Amino acid sequence: MPGNEYAAGQLKEKGNAHFRKGEFESAEACYSQAILKNSQNPLLYTNRANARLKLARWQDVIDDCLKSIELMQENMKAYFYLAQAQLSINHPNEALSSALRAYDLCVHSAQQTSNAATISALVLKAKRAKWEIRERERIRRRGDLLGELETKLEEDYKQQKYNIDERESKGEIGQVEAEEERNDIKQTWEKKVGDLRTAFAISDPANMQKREVPDYLIDGITFEIMHDPVVTKTGQSYERATIIEHLKRSPTDPLTREPLTVAELRPNIQLREACHEFIEANSGWIYEW
Repeated sequence: MPGNEYAAGQLKEKGNAHFRKGEFESAEACYSQAILKNSQNPLLYTNRANARLKLARWQDVIDDCLKSIELMQENMKAYFYLAQAQLSINHPNEALSSALRAYDLCVHSAQQTSNAATISALVLKAKRAKWEIRERERIRRRGDLLGELETKLEEDYKQQKYNIDERESKGEIGQVEAEEERNDIKQTWEKKVGDLRTAFAISDPANMQKREVPDYLIDGITFEIMHDPVVTKTGQSYERATIIEHLKRSPTDPLTREPLTVAELRPNIQLREACHEFIEANSGWIYEW
C-alpha cells in the first residue's frame, strides 16, 4: 500500500539519521518499524543488518541478509554484510563464498561503485581465516602435545566467552562492556596460541613453522598467487591473464573503476621475480593456498 511504503520510507530516513550519529540501537528500532510497514523491501533488511553489525548481533545480521537476498538475489550489500557476520562467528568457508559473491556483483555492476577494494580486502580476510584453520589442523597433526595444548586453550576461551554471554543475558553487564570483554579474551587467547606455536616452531622448525602468503603476491581478481603480474597506470597489480579477461567484459580497473585498456598494462618485473622466488621456495605447499 502506498501509505505504508511512505511511512516505511520515513522510518528508514529516521533510522539513517540515527545511524550517522552512531545511535545503532535506535537505528535498528527504526528499521524494524519500517519493515513492519513494508516487509517486501529488501533494502530495509540490509539497512537493519548494517546496524546490527555495529551491535555485534551476528545471527540477526545473517537472518536479515538471507531475507534480503531472498527478495533481491543480486544484492551486493547483503552478501557483503553476510560475509562479515559469518566471519565473526568463525565460519570462514561460508564467509568466503559470500564475500566472493559480493565481489563478483560489485565488479560486474553497471553502476559506478567505490566498494570493490573494501570487498576485495574482506575476501582476502576470509580466505586467510580459512587458511588459518587448515594450518592449525596441519600443525596439530604434526604434534599431539601441541594439539592437546591448543585444544585446552580454545576450550578455556570458549568457556570464558560463554560466561560473558550468560552475564550479558542476565543483565549483569551491558552490551558494550560485554563486547569489550569478549574482545579482550579473544586477543589473550590468540596471543597464547601464538606464543605456544612459536615455542614449538623453535623446537621443530621444519614442521611447526606457520605458512603464509604475503598480500602483495595475491591477484586482486582471483585471489590466487600471481605468476605474471602486470601493473596499471594507478599502480595496481594483477595477474596478466585475469585482468585481460576482465577488460574484455569491462574496460575499467576492477578495484578503482577508472577507465583502463590492455595497452595501458605494463609488466611488473620486480613483482614477477618476487612471485617466482616465493613459489620456488615454497613449492611443497603453495598450490594448497
